[in-house]
Amino acid sequence: MKVAPSMLSADFAKLAQEIQAIEAAGADYLHIDLMDGNFVPNISFGPMVYEAIRKDTDLFFDVHMMIQDPEQYIEACAQAGADSIGIHVEATHHPHRALQQIKGLGKEACITINPGTPVDAIVPLLDLVDMVLVMSVNPGFGGQAFIPYSLDKICQLDALRREYGYDFKIQVDGGVNEETGRQCYEAGADVLVAGSYIFNHENYATAIQSLKFGEAHD
Repeated sequence: MKVAPSMLSADFAKLAQEIQAIEAAGADYLHIDLMDGNFVPNISFGPMVYEAIRKDTDLFFDVHMMIQDPEQYIEACAQAGADSIGIHVEATHHPHRALQQIKGLGKEACITINPGTPVDAIVPLLDLVDMVLVMSVNPGFGGQAFIPYSLDKICQLDALRREYGYDFKIQVDGGVNEETGRQCYEAGADVLVAGSYIFNHENYATAIQSLKFGEAHD
């Protein structure tokens, strides 16, 4: 299991130190939420922020675009240092074209579905993506409770992956802790995004290791 701490929950007064700390604690990805106040009811940092910290870490930058019409910002995200760029299927009339744009820039492509969006909505896109992000809360704010139905979606995606031989990863974001993380792992998830669970923990390494299901530890 890969663990992706969410930068949204970090202490922005010491952002570089926070990111270096989670890297040293065993994080695999840095999950970076871009929010426009339109697609979701909140506003966050733009590419210039994570471009500034790119030099301070070797972590995989997992950029989650929660913005309407993401096509206009995909190139900026790529140039700022994103390794993976995710768009919401609900945020664009042309998700296939947007995913092709991401791949054309040499980045991994991720498609995201909100809690109210069925897996069927992205079936035509699964052969193109490197990762599917299942939102297990309504996007826009951290600290929300995990929506149990998300587990059914993970199972559906895992079944599709097995049936058709796809190799996309399944990522889960929202309300992830040791209990819900294990449920996601057992349903077929590969990457867990966790914000407050990690950054509010007194020991980042302990929190991160508690989510690395399926791995042997000393």
